[in-house]
Order: sequence, then structure tokens, then C-alpha cells
Amino acid sequence: MLSIPALCWLCRLPLRMAQHGLCNGCLRQLPVLPELCPRCGLPARADQVCGRCLQQPPPWQQLICVSGYQPPLSHWVHQLKFCRATALRVMLARLLLLKWLAMRRCYALPRPDIIFSVPLHQRRHWRRGYNQASLLAQPLARWLSCDYREGISRVRQAAVQHELSASARKKNLRGAFQLEIPVEGRHILLIDDVVTTGSTVAEISRMLQAAGAASVQIGCLCRTL
Repeated sequence: MLSIPALCWLCRLPLRMAQHGLCNGCLRQLPVLPELCPRCGLPARADQVCGRCLQQPPPWQQLICVSGYQPPLSHWVHQLKFCRATALRVMLARLLLLKWLAMRRCYALPRPDIIFSVPLHQRRHWRRGYNQASLLAQPLARWLSCDYREGISRVRQAAVQHELSASARKKNLRGAFQLEIPVEGRHILLIDDVVTTGSTVAEISRMLQAAGAASVQIGCLCRTL
């Protein structure tokens, strides 16, 4: 029987490398990010840490994002998160890998020892059937030859973050997470699908730093700019 060729997620033409998900032409046509601060991932001169981070540095060392919150990445994130389009996972994880490799060439990022995904509360995980951040983190850990661990749990059900203001998001997350494995001296890469205000990844980063992590990098598909 003839196998059905894999198609590019954008132009729908057959792919030579099915696992890539995007043809080279469409990959080159993805929206180009503006210059971003290498630490917080917000618009600034890309060759130096921005003034915001100099005055009040976030509790992580590097933020890597593939795109601003705009199509086609925002559309793919919505499909992955709410429409059970889990077939997108490898293509999206590969985009994260390519961005991480590019950032490493510019900023000499340490290779992570452990990759974590931002956890869902057990009830929300059960309703959705999967954690979209975990689907991205697992292939990424394999490609980077490091451990993927589900060593962070969400111990308190909080209100939905996107319905809250920035200050309310911070209060909403206090005490919401628990670290279940030792991370002292380890370089950590924390994966989420979208970083908006950064409250969720900041809360987890503070917990990892307090536990002695050597460094924390944040990886996401979309960053609200």
C-alpha cells in the first residue's frame, strides 16, 4: 500500500522530511521577531540586557520564544491546547529547538540538565487529557540529550490566568507549585506554550532558584510583546 505523504502545516504541499512539519519555504516565511532582550524576551536591543532587567531582573537567566502571540503560531497553540491537535507537537517542538540553538550560538546558553514543563492542576489535566507544555518538552529533551522530568506539580487550583490583571496573576500563583525532585547545581529549561506577563514561569523559577538550580531558562512558543 502507498503511504500518504505528510503535508506542510502551512502550504499543504508534501514534505520530504515528514517529521519537520513545515517545508523550508514556509519556515523562512514565519513572522520575524523584533529585537528582544535576551533575559525577559521583551522588545529591546538584542545585544544587551534591557533597562527593565537591570533594575528588576526576572528570576530566570534567559527567555527563548519562537514568535510573538500572532498567526500562525497563535493559531497552532490554540489548536494544540483546545482542539486536541496533538499532531502539531513535533513540529512546534522543532521550532523551539531551532530557536534554542540560535540563541545558544549568540549567548552561549548552557545545555540543560533537566527540562520541566509548566504543570496543569490535576483536575484541568484530566479534563483536557494532556498537558500541552509536556507534549512540547518531551521531544525537545530527547533532541538535547537531557532528562525530561515531571518533577513540578500544581498543588492548588487557581483562577484562570488570562482572566486576571498582572498584579492579580502574581497573587493567584503564590504557593500553587511544588518541586518534587532535587535540582541543586542543575541547569533547568522550563517549557510553556505561551508567556504573557511571565507570572507563572516567574513563580516556578523562584522556586527552582531557591532549591539551588544553577540556572533557569524559559522556552515558549509565543511571548506577548
